[in-house]
Amino acid sequence: MTICRKKNVVILGSTGSIGLQTLDVIEKHTGMFNLLGIAAKDEVAVLAEQIQRYHPAVAAVGDTSSYQELCSRTGKDCTVLSGLDGLCELAAWPEADIVVIAVSGAIGIKPTLAAIQSGKRVALANKETLVAAGDIVMQEARDNNVAILPVDSEHSAVFQCLQGENKHLKKIWLTASGGPFKDLDRIQLDSVTVEMALKHPNWIMGPKITIDSATLMNKGLEVIEAHHLFGINYDKIDVVVQKESIIHSMVELVDGSFLAHLGSHDMRIPIQYALTYPERVVSSAPELDPKLLGALHFESADMEKFPALNLAYRAGRIGGTMPAVLNAANEIAVNRFLTREIAFTSIPWLAEQVMELHEPVNQPDLDSILQADKWARSICRKL
Repeated sequence: MTICRKKNVVILGSTGSIGLQTLDVIEKHTGMFNLLGIAAKDEVAVLAEQIQRYHPAVAAVGDTSSYQELCSRTGKDCTVLSGLDGLCELAAWPEADIVVIAVSGAIGIKPTLAAIQSGKRVALANKETLVAAGDIVMQEARDNNVAILPVDSEHSAVFQCLQGENKHLKKIWLTASGGPFKDLDRIQLDSVTVEMALKHPNWIMGPKITIDSATLMNKGLEVIEAHHLFGINYDKIDVVVQKESIIHSMVELVDGSFLAHLGSHDMRIPIQYALTYPERVVSSAPELDPKLLGALHFESADMEKFPALNLAYRAGRIGGTMPAVLNAANEIAVNRFLTREIAFTSIPWLAEQVMELHEPVNQPDLDSILQADKWARSICRKL
C-alpha cells in the first residue's frame, strides 16, 4: 500500500480500553500513523506517562481541576488543554486527520461534532454520541461530507459486510455473546455481584460497557446506533446470541443471502480498520483458525430476563429525547451498581422508571438533548 504521508491521529479517551488498544495499533504501524494528540478525563498520572512515551503535540484533560497537575508533569513541547472546550479544540485541531472518540458518556457528543465540523474522519467508539444525538450527528456528517467509521466490533462488521451491498440490504443481525449470565434464571440474577458482572466470558473491556453487556443494555444501545449509522428501520434490526463471539454481526440481503463477519474477539481489528479504511494491513491480533472452532451456536435474546434490550428498542422507536434519557439513566444506575448501592436487576428497572416519567421532545436540538440528559441523571439519582 502506498502511503503519501503519515496520518495524524487524535485519541479522546487514551487511558481507557479502546484508547490503549488504539495506541497499540499506532505503535505497530508507526510508518502510517503519527499520534498528534491524546485526552482523558482525570487520569493525570497515566496521561503524563503516555505523553512521555509517545510525545504527542497536544494533550487535554476533561477535568479542569486536573489541568495544573498535568501541566506540572508535562514538558514545554506538549500543549495542554482542559475541560470540554479543550476536548473540542483538540478534536478540531488543524493538523489532525483522524479523531478517535473513545471517551465514555455523553461528554463525547460535542467533541464528535467539533471533529465533524472541522472535516476530520471520525473513528467512533462512543455509544452515547449516536444514542443521544444520532439525528444531529449524522446530519452534520452528511453536511460536511465526513466519514464516521464505527469502532464497535458489531457495527464495524456490518459496515464491512455492506460494502457495495447497501441497496440490497434487507435486515441487520447484531450478534451478542449473551454475557456472563445467559444461563441464569431471573431469581439468580437478583444475587449477581459486581465481581460476577465484571467477568465477561469473551471480551476485555472497561467496567461500564462490561456491565452493559451483562444486562444486554449494550446490545440495545447498539441497536439505536445501527439505526443511525445505516439509516435502517428498527423493525429491520434484530439481535441474536452467538456465544462464541466469532461472528461479529451479519447482514441479510433481499435475495436471501447472508453475509457474516468472522474474526477473533480482539478490538484491535475494528480499531485498525477504522484507521486504515479503505485499505487493510497486517494486524497483531491473534489469528482465527476455522478448523479449531468446532461449532457456532445461535439463540434468541431473552428480552423478558434481560428487559434492558427491549427498553432500548422502545426508546429508539419513540425517538426524540427518549434515547438520551434511557442512556443517562442507565449510566447513573450502572455507576450505583458498581458502587454496590443497588442490585444488578435494579439497573433496567431504574432506567424504565425514568423513561416513564419523561415527556419526550420531538426533533430536539442539542441543548434539548443535553437538558434531557441532565434531567434524567437527576431523576435517576433521586429514585
